[in-house]
Amino acid sequence: MVFVFKTNINSLSKVKKVTPKLNQLFPNSKWNFDLEDCDNILRFECKDDIIEKVIFLMKVIGFECEPL
Repeated sequence: MVFVFKTNINSLSKVKKVTPKLNQLFPNSKWNFDLEDCDNILRFECKDDIIEKVIFLMKVIGFECEPL
């Protein structure tokens, strides 16, 4: 499944801040940010429904995130 989120992560330094946490919590997933998109898209490719987990993680570390 592919999940798409709108975020407020708009720089590489912010991506670097969340990268270790995303890799740790979702080791079997592929993900990437599209910082050129106006919604600063985060795309996840994984087998499980991870929407609530991603939103919770992003809020805990201080970022906004909502599914599209």
